Order: sequence, then structure tokens, then C-alpha cells
Amino acid sequence: MRPLSQIELLRELEPVAEANLERHLDLAKPWNPHDYIPWSDGRNFAMLGGDDWSPEQSTLSKVAKAAMVTNLLTEDNLPSYHRGLAENFSMDGAWGTWVGRWTAEENRHGIAMRDYLVVTRSVDPVALEQARMEHMTVGIDSPMEGANLLHGVAYVTFQELATRVSHRNTGKACNDPIADALLARIAADENLHMIFYRNMCASAIELAPDQTMKAIADVVMNFQMPGLNQPDFRRNAVLIAKYGIYDLRQHLDEVIMPVLRKWKLFERTDFGPEGERLREVVADFLADLEKQAVKFEESRDRALARERERGEVLSV
Repeated sequence: MRPLSQIELLRELEPVAEANLERHLDLAKPWNPHDYIPWSDGRNFAMLGGDDWSPEQSTLSKVAKAAMVTNLLTEDNLPSYHRGLAENFSMDGAWGTWVGRWTAEENRHGIAMRDYLVVTRSVDPVALEQARMEHMTVGIDSPMEGANLLHGVAYVTFQELATRVSHRNTGKACNDPIADALLARIAADENLHMIFYRNMCASAIELAPDQTMKAIADVVMNFQMPGLNQPDFRRNAVLIAKYGIYDLRQHLDEVIMPVLRKWKLFERTDFGPEGERLREVVADFLADLEKQAVKFEESRDRALARERERGEVLSV
């Protein structure tokens, strides 16, 4: 079967997009960012006669601060994500309605997280604003040459699930019931978003098996979180992985494998020669990823043991 064009894919998959949009609207629960903010903890900064931020005002651990800032800056880059979806999907019909609805829901996440961090004085608001300006100015582009609708739905399926895992674990690491409740609420949104994209990609596999397998293989083997080019991302990512917010084991066991199992990727019988070849390539990649995860866990355990002996382990 010849590869389908972008327009053909959009047209054939639009009824699926419409059905899943309706499903999402039925399941999504309305919520308000302001309800999750402890406003009574807030006070003016120096410009309005109060006190500017100082490190001792924060009650979050170093790990929790790194995770919160990384997650928030990732949410902040929403204009780049909206542009990417609009270019790869469409702003017409069900596709356009979904893009707008998804963008509006995602925007709540950044609003709520920033309000929480600023009101509770959990991080330096000046440094946070500088990082936001820098990150949004750079933006983000797809790391995959020739990325299209199929790459888009495959990538956001994994990315939304990864974000859900990261937000949920960050909430627990904050050791604050308000932050935990807020990030659990955000994680629930991310899960519904993931299901929309996962269902779209499942239908794409049925429609164009080999073509979609190519997109899945590209995404799985080149996956990068969208916060990659934000300030201090690599340093914060190491800290986040070391203390169990989001690491290679979670990426493999809680993100990649559950989605591939849902798609029955290794049980399907409808792939052509190229799809079969790519499936074997992905299987080999996942086997290597398992080895990397084991190696990382062993190395991390040794490092944490040494830190415990010196009394240097950070509080999560």
C-alpha cells in the first residue's frame, strides 16, 4: 500500500478525532487554578513595600524545587507546542477544536504552578521569570527530520504520559498536601490528553500500519522531553532521575511499554516487510534500554549509599 499523504491521513482520521474529542469532553472535569493556591500565605514583594525573595523562605527540598521548575518551564513553552500541533494537525473541524481545547487546558497548568510557587515563595521568582523568558524565546522544534501527523500523535502520546508521571511524583516530593493535590489534578489532565493521542495513534496503525510503525520507531528511539533546551535542564534532569522523580526505569516501564502493549505492537500481524523490520529494530532498542536502566539503577544505588554514609543524601 502506498504511503498516505498528510491530507489523506487527516481526512481519514478526522472521524476518530471527533469521537475522541467528544469522549474527552465527557470525561474532563472542570477545575479552577485559583482553588489550589494558598493565597493567605502570600505577601507583597519589595516593589510594593514588602520583602523580596530569599532562599530561607522556601520549604521545598532541592529535588522538589528542581522538579517543579523543570515541569513549570516545560508547561510554559505552550506556544511552541500549539504551533507544532496546528502545523501537524489542522485548525479545521474536530482537529482544530481539539487543538484549541488542549491548549486551553494545558495553559491552566502553568498558571496554577506559577501561582503556587510565587505565593508560597518556594523558588526565586526573578530567576524563574528569567528562565521563562529564555526558554520561550528559544522554543522547541521536532528533533526528527520529516516529522508529520503520525510523528506528532506518536510523540505526544509518550510525552503526555511522561509528563503525568513526572507531575505526580513531583507532587509527592513537595511534602505539601496542597502541592500534591494540585499536581495530581494536573496529572489527571495529562492522562486524558494521553488517551486522546494514544487512541489516535492506534487508529493510525490500523489505517497505515507500516507508515505509523515508522513514526513510532522514530519517536521511541529518539525521544526527548520538550524541556531539553531550558536553562539548567541537564543538571536538573540528573537530580530528578537520581531521586526518582523521572528516570530511565520509569520511562521504560511506566511510559514506553504500557503504550506499546496497548497498541499490541508486538502481537500485530498486519505489518508489511518494512513494518516488521522496524518492529525488530524497536525490540532490540528496548532490550538495550532495559540494560541501560539496570546499569543506571545500580550506579545510582551505589552513589546514594556513599552519600548516606557521608550524611549527604538530599531530602526528596
